[in-house]
Amino acid sequence: MPAKAAPVPGVRTIVGMSGGVDSSVAALLLRDAGEPLAGLFMQNWADDGSGDCRADDDRRDAVAVCGRLGLPIHFRDFSGEYWQGVFAHFLAEYAAGRTPNPDVLCNREIKFKHFLDAARELGAEFIATGHYARVERQGDEFQLLRAIDRSKDQSYFLHQLGQAQLSATRFPLGSILKSEIRAIARDAGLPTAAKKDSTGICFIGERDFREFLARYLPARAGEIRTPDGRVVGQHPGVFYFTLGQREGLNIGGVRGFEPAPWYVVGKDVAGNVLYVEQGIDSPWLQSQVLWSETAHWVAGAPPASRFACTAQTRYRQADEACEVMLKTDGTVQVRFARPQRAVTPGQSLVLYHDDICLGGAVIAATDAPLELRMKAAAA
Repeated sequence: MPAKAAPVPGVRTIVGMSGGVDSSVAALLLRDAGEPLAGLFMQNWADDGSGDCRADDDRRDAVAVCGRLGLPIHFRDFSGEYWQGVFAHFLAEYAAGRTPNPDVLCNREIKFKHFLDAARELGAEFIATGHYARVERQGDEFQLLRAIDRSKDQSYFLHQLGQAQLSATRFPLGSILKSEIRAIARDAGLPTAAKKDSTGICFIGERDFREFLARYLPARAGEIRTPDGRVVGQHPGVFYFTLGQREGLNIGGVRGFEPAPWYVVGKDVAGNVLYVEQGIDSPWLQSQVLWSETAHWVAGAPPASRFACTAQTRYRQADEACEVMLKTDGTVQVRFARPQRAVTPGQSLVLYHDDICLGGAVIAATDAPLELRMKAAAA
């Protein structure tokens, strides 16, 4: 990628064209509103041969959509930046036994940093994406709000954005139901109208997760134990599993006369032990307090040193009432009104006041029974 690109005359907004239906409709809506714009396709993953990351297909679709809409399109390779800013952290977190959220980092480091910088090099004032979220200005503050379609809202993954990013960002889909998007694309004759939504790791795509992770983190088999120390099986590597997981354990069991599935309730990375317990609501999975890493605030500062709000500790979770206490080091302690299931270190805590996203942080620890026991044993 050249260090400096020549500005494009007459373009005010650059749309991130992913090759999917959402970004396609975002571009369509802006074009029909008379916005001077162009598209930009980001190459963010250098294919390692471990699966179908669909980059070539996505690029062709992005070109086809821009051609249909009469928009110029630009291309940037951010694969080096993605590796350093997102994927290296992703691997380090798994190696430490935590469960990272690469989509949050991907938004902060790639889509709303390097993409925004590239758009400004092209002379644009704004960027736009197909995310389901909203930005509203209240006085001098730009607020990040949930999308009208709560089932598709992506503010959880955008909570690391700040005032500089939000003031330069447009989310054309934030006030539209997902059910309407394909009809809009179909009526406009967009080639992505029937294209399946992408899933999997941000920019890496769908693939066998264990096989993919084993390319970078060599597996080491170990024991699966119950919290009381009983060995019930073998695992292929503790970092393949996350709290609350049921699939892939390959151990059977009954409770009384009924089959009772096992769930991951803890991981001892140093001892290479995976802990499991039967029952989806096992008390070993419950916690009521969490501690975070340094928190990020969308407005630039927290609303108070201690306040009540709602929170999500995983995507699409229902709002949970909590009290937040800010620590002097910038981290937070959160106490929930009721116990929470499978709150997982490495995942994101995201805080809300009604539809307004206040910010969030990476979860560092909880008061789940097994986590407290292992912490005490290590002390």
